[in-house]
Amino acid sequence: MWRVPWTLVARAARGPRRWGYPGKGPCTRQGSGSSVPRSGSTIFALSSGQGRCGIAVIRTSGPASGHALRSLTAPRDLPPARCACLRLLRDPCSGEPLDRALVLWFPGPQSFTAEDCAEFHVHGGPAVVSGVLQALGRVPGLRPAEAGEFTRRAFAHGKLSLTEVEGLADLIHAETEAQRRQALRQLDGELGHLCRGWAETLTKALAHVEAYIDFGEDDNLEEGVLERADSQVQELEVALGTHLRDARRGQRLRSGAHVVVAGPPNAGRKPVSIVSSEPGTTRDVLETPVDLAGFPALLSDTAGLREGIGPVEQEGVRRARKRLEQADLILAVLDASDLASPSSCNFLDMVVSPAGAESPNGNRQRLLLVLNKSDLLPPGDPDPRLDLPPHLLLSCLTGEGLDSLLEALRKELAAVCGDPSTGPPLLTRARHQHHLQCCLDALGHYKQAKDVSLAAEALRVARGHLAHLAGGGGTEEILDIIFQDFCVGK
Repeated sequence: MWRVPWTLVARAARGPRRWGYPGKGPCTRQGSGSSVPRSGSTIFALSSGQGRCGIAVIRTSGPASGHALRSLTAPRDLPPARCACLRLLRDPCSGEPLDRALVLWFPGPQSFTAEDCAEFHVHGGPAVVSGVLQALGRVPGLRPAEAGEFTRRAFAHGKLSLTEVEGLADLIHAETEAQRRQALRQLDGELGHLCRGWAETLTKALAHVEAYIDFGEDDNLEEGVLERADSQVQELEVALGTHLRDARRGQRLRSGAHVVVAGPPNAGRKPVSIVSSEPGTTRDVLETPVDLAGFPALLSDTAGLREGIGPVEQEGVRRARKRLEQADLILAVLDASDLASPSSCNFLDMVVSPAGAESPNGNRQRLLLVLNKSDLLPPGDPDPRLDLPPHLLLSCLTGEGLDSLLEALRKELAAVCGDPSTGPPLLTRARHQHHLQCCLDALGHYKQAKDVSLAAEALRVARGHLAHLAGGGGTEEILDIIFQDFCVGK
């Protein structure tokens, strides 16, 4: 695949090339006569991805965007704001035609970055894209954008909050319907709005506490000021605790739930590796990311669980058991025609029964029991055993029961990952969990404070963590990590 020669673009961006039209000297054309901005950098990049396509979008942002647009479309002036116009693009130095394209002009602050922006909708051939990028690199004041720099400028100018930036990154990387819905909700500002509401509650509580500190001995101060602050803090504690008890559902939705397929040997598998009717031939864990009923999942197919007869098979079984401990959902598969065998009974006792029992902390590992090879059951005997836990019948050979299995998976994954269509916004990153937990801890310090001044300081700390969650306020290293999720041109 052809790639844009970014070395040439970067070299051209260092300064204007001393080429010109025949008989007109060096290239110093200024479009409609406006001067080149002297301060601030203007960036440009391909925003629509690499490779051949029908239309490619190239964008600029910064004070020289208008000058760049004039330079490539001279002698025409800037188009009306936010109106697409057809223009012939020329190299600003040689005058060579590059393409006939749609151009748009977005004067700041009414643009994505709040700066002056321009867009060139050109034909998506590699030569056209390369030619326009190199032409922009020759315009004084322009340089190639870094990864995520457009979005970072939008954040710096207050166009997007940090949670909205994360939502935009998640939307770009979304691969399933559930991920898209969740990312759109976060991009629309739902999580940020929720955090701002919590911060307003803390601000009111802090105002009441500080009023008591400043005017506590004043008879004009109304009664119940501290009690009101205590009530607000208690309500906020309940709300934060509810979000923190979501069992990392939002993070699973973003990165994928871990679904482990397990069973005795030869209970039924897709031939991804070399398998045979001989037990123990699948010895490693085979993993692949999949879209299961609209939810992202990392599907792990494990070795058949039995007492290994050799060191290699024993290692495969050990890895399978480790995956079972880490699983968000276990897909337990048994041979419907062989439920009375020792391997099936052992699997039911060692894996299925323990998963149905509650752990000391009240949690229960999620498990779907699937009886495969139902096509081998005698006619008129669809349910082989009455003492089994709830289960699904499936035939991988005929496909019968597959729809029921997918629907059951959808319900289980909605519980594991959360339903992005309903309910409060989910916490999709460890950073969200960290700041909310620190905020909750600070509220605990408020309740334990023996001195009113210490209580006020605890509220300030709690409010600071909410500000960090929604608006950044952290180190440059943290911001760098977030914006590295973006490609060049976004």
